[in-house]
Amino acid sequence: MRKIYSLLLILSITFGFAQIPNGYYDTATGTGFTLKTQLFNKINPHTTLVYGSGLWNLYSTSDVRPDGFVWDIYSTCNFIFGTVANGGNQDDGLLGTIECQRFNKEHTFPKSWFGGVSGTQMYSDAFHVMPADKKDNGMRGSLAYGMVGTATYTTSNGSKIGDCITPNYPSTLKVFEPADEFKGDIARNYFYMATCYENVIGSWQTLDANGDTALDGTNDNVFEPWFLNQLLIWNNQDPVSQKEINRNNAIYAAQGNRNPFIDHPEYVCQIWINACNNMSTTSIESASIAVFPNPSTDHKVTINTTLAIDSIQLYNLNGQLLLEVKSPAFNNNSYTLENLPQGFYFLKLSSNNQSLTKKVIIN
Repeated sequence: MRKIYSLLLILSITFGFAQIPNGYYDTATGTGFTLKTQLFNKINPHTTLVYGSGLWNLYSTSDVRPDGFVWDIYSTCNFIFGTVANGGNQDDGLLGTIECQRFNKEHTFPKSWFGGVSGTQMYSDAFHVMPADKKDNGMRGSLAYGMVGTATYTTSNGSKIGDCITPNYPSTLKVFEPADEFKGDIARNYFYMATCYENVIGSWQTLDANGDTALDGTNDNVFEPWFLNQLLIWNNQDPVSQKEINRNNAIYAAQGNRNPFIDHPEYVCQIWINACNNMSTTSIESASIAVFPNPSTDHKVTINTTLAIDSIQLYNLNGQLLLEVKSPAFNNNSYTLENLPQGFYFLKLSSNNQSLTKKVIIN
């Protein structure tokens, strides 16, 4: 637990507070659910955006990739901002039967989970309504997020649909597993929703069958133990990125509120104290695997571990799967990936339904 607090404290210092307005969190002085209510009073109410033009216009600043294309959470498509008439790819009610035809607005916290009433703050809240490929968005529907065993559908960035293997879920459940590089983003979306709408979220539990599997019907804890544990793991495994910081600032300019868990990721375990103390991890301990040299100057890296590795996957920055080795044959506890082009990668290692993702640089 001490390691988690230390990591989150380092992250909050690393990403800095330069763009957080002075005094914004001065009233956030409590702990536990008292802190959560203090944050609720700070971020709600906020400006309600127009679901159509308000979000489309915002996305061009909040969700733009470094190469100028749309930052889509489910695919690697090179979507162009703007209407089809103006050369863009935003949804016009047509196409979207396969990937990369249109992008639309994905309620990462499904709208059916809160009743789907348009015109409400949560319906067009940009913190959880994000650009996504129309086909993949439709395939997800209102499925809860979770860890998938055997996938029945896989997107171009590695997100997938299948039966849930998240520990401690009591029965069969079909879920949607986002790509590793967005798991932390989505977890912090959910902590935001639990906080920004704590005055009403306790009444949402039975509005949708999938929502009922994740929500516990309370305004304070909000989530079922299996789902909360998963969110805590994702928040820890996938720390706040510069993309999230930029998005937080852009949405603040439009809505007038911030996601506290991007600015202060340490708030998560200051609020859900018991869950953090009892957190069971589904990740491989980093100390049990060595990846070297990193950075590498000879276009190869070696993986050293005594664990039985089921698969090795290499992703680029856009989340595109570049290489997959199933049941790799280790020699003296070592396996070498060779002929790697110069670049920045995510190396995912899986063992017995557990996983570890490491960042790898090839110079």
